[in-house]
Amino acid sequence: MPKLEIFDPPLCCSTGVCGPSVDPALLKFAGALAWLRRQGVVIERRNLAQEPEAFDASPEVKRLLEEKGDKALPVTLVDGRVIAVGAYPTKAELAAATGVKVTTLSTALIPDGGPCV
Repeated sequence: MPKLEIFDPPLCCSTGVCGPSVDPALLKFAGALAWLRRQGVVIERRNLAQEPEAFDASPEVKRLLEEKGDKALPVTLVDGRVIAVGAYPTKAELAAATGVKVTTLSTALIPDGGPCV
């Protein structure tokens, strides 16, 4: 299975899905990541506020930060290849980049692929 790495801007917690006003984009992205994990994709998520050394250790992320500054974040990589810079990819983009197939409308809309309850 592919390895997905996300390098987030500084967030209040590891996902940014906390506090009184949650960014809807982060909520959708967290759901897409949960779905990918269930499909077997290995996911590593780094937060600049909590793991700055990881940003320096990744040549691609370091280069993007030097070129674009903090506007480069978030950066998303699949197997070391940059697939998104400055925005979170959609579930469809993540699926395409990792080779995970979204087979039906219900599995595309329901995070666990199960029936609505």
